[in-house]
Amino acid sequence: MNNKKRNTTYWSPPGGAVEVGETLEEAAIREAFEETGFIVEIGRLHSVREIFHETGDHVMIFTFYAKVVGGHIVLNDPDQDIIDIQWKDVDSARQCMTTIFNELKLDKKPSELASFYQFVGER
Repeated sequence: MNNKKRNTTYWSPPGGAVEVGETLEEAAIREAFEETGFIVEIGRLHSVREIFHETGDHVMIFTFYAKVVGGHIVLNDPDQDIIDIQWKDVDSARQCMTTIFNELKLDKKPSELASFYQFVGER
């Protein structure tokens, strides 16, 4: 997804906040559908990233492997934070989101990568 925040644009996988009463998996399924139009089946946990932003925000990001099992690309963004949605092959994804691609080791297959924890920022 190509996102915009203030005067910046950036590519990222779909994601968002967990709503009250949702499990992490339910939130991942809902966010993928809301942001892309794809129906996904959640696989195992890929990674947990704990981030302390300079603003003082403390964020936990849980990333899962997922398989598209239905739906089609639909830009459904009431907040107007998403500019474009595209399905990218590995090389194209690496080029447009290099930092997150490398941090999340997205070129690795599930069988090649154990789930991992990463801390970003300073406490």
